[in-house]
Amino acid sequence: MRLHAPRIAPLDPAALDPEAAEALTPVTRPGARPLNIFLTFARAPAALTRFLQWGNYILSRRNSLDPRRREIAILRTGYNCASGYEFAQHRPIGLAAGMTEAEVEGTKQGAGAECWDATDRAIIAACDELTADHFLSDATWAALAELGDKGRMDLVFTVGQYTQVSMMLNSFGVQLESGKAPDPELDHR
Repeated sequence: MRLHAPRIAPLDPAALDPEAAEALTPVTRPGARPLNIFLTFARAPAALTRFLQWGNYILSRRNSLDPRRREIAILRTGYNCASGYEFAQHRPIGLAAGMTEAEVEGTKQGAGAECWDATDRAIIAACDELTADHFLSDATWAALAELGDKGRMDLVFTVGQYTQVSMMLNSFGVQLESGKAPDPELDHR
């Protein structure tokens, strides 16, 4: 975690104004507190509403990346952006999507990790290029051919979304929920 206290505190779920409560509806489950990311973003309810619409595309079946490969991209992007919150939240999501513990660790090691097949390695390389230079090289574009044009677009969309999310989380100082710990490599980076 880059900051160990929030710059912008999450809203108190018991004291929401109607606009914030409405914006939080899609991410509120009975008896459960919304995640700190959403309680923080709810300070700008119109932005949260639009953010959730785009995020729902990225995390849906409309995104042509299969869930495992999507999570590889999200974890590598979160790692590249040094977002302790993002990495900690998506680690269990990646495992539930079919990633192994070795692959989660491989997202921190990069394209050279032994756990990747050729397409996974190209996804990691794409994440690295997009977060460093905001551009895919011809070689990486070609290595992603198995994904097709829609898959390559969805990969860029996914990395772009999670680069933005990571910037917001890091800059606002969104803290992990009680009981969650940041990855040790991202705790003071």
